[in-house]
Amino acid sequence: MSQVRQHKPLERGTRLAGKRVIVTGLGGGIGRACALLFVMQGAEVVGCDISTEAAEALLDEARSRNLTLHCMYPLDLVAPGGAEALVAFARAQMGGVDVVVNAAAFAAFAWLQEMDYEAQWKFTLRGELDIVFLLCKAAWPALVAAGGGAVINFASANAMMALPGSPALAHCAGKAGVLGMTRQLAMEGAPHNIRVNAISPALIETPATRAHMTQDPGFKDQAMAKAMVRRIGQPEDIAWAAVYLASEEASWVTAANLPVDGGSTAW
Repeated sequence: MSQVRQHKPLERGTRLAGKRVIVTGLGGGIGRACALLFVMQGAEVVGCDISTEAAEALLDEARSRNLTLHCMYPLDLVAPGGAEALVAFARAQMGGVDVVVNAAAFAAFAWLQEMDYEAQWKFTLRGELDIVFLLCKAAWPALVAAGGGAVINFASANAMMALPGSPALAHCAGKAGVLGMTRQLAMEGAPHNIRVNAISPALIETPATRAHMTQDPGFKDQAMAKAMVRRIGQPEDIAWAAVYLASEEASWVTAANLPVDGGSTAW
């Protein structure tokens, strides 16, 4: 059997030259990869993270690569005024906004009978739906003022399939909601030349999922059982898909859901 091809690393280019981009959750795995790759592909990037430690680690990494980006931290996007503050900061730093990458999210996992309504169910919907709604609403006038642009949301393979052994009820609901929101926003954005698309990853190796896979090796095996490409996804796999959706290469793509999941949802 041939060796599984590894992911494409981050590299420099000009695919996003001149784009002014907001990336949320840039201290996490997917947000981090998107922020770094977008800058490497010519974009200006302003981001945020709720974690000071994660944000500062990302900024240190950017400096080590001779990359410049700006970050607000610690910033809670679901707190009153949080999203508006980020957009104001982005407009002050870049003069406008062309692309919004909604990578930030948080969730709680529990089986139905053990799930607490406030602390887990509503907490997850706040961290997977409200967080997208609030920034889209805050950034919409800036996108309209720019003459259009792109919004990239993150759903999940779990929006389309259940994963046996995973207590992901609230997560499945939240990410399915992101898909519905994406289609509606694409319709509302079309008259303003705003494209809105979603990416649906399967299991991606991030600091959070790496810890979970270490604690529960069976979780990785369960996730891999349906994958056609026999490796765990990497944040760079998702970042390259986001570059495409943010670029003019995708100028006729809106209301789409792009599965980046190694074929996991194909059967």
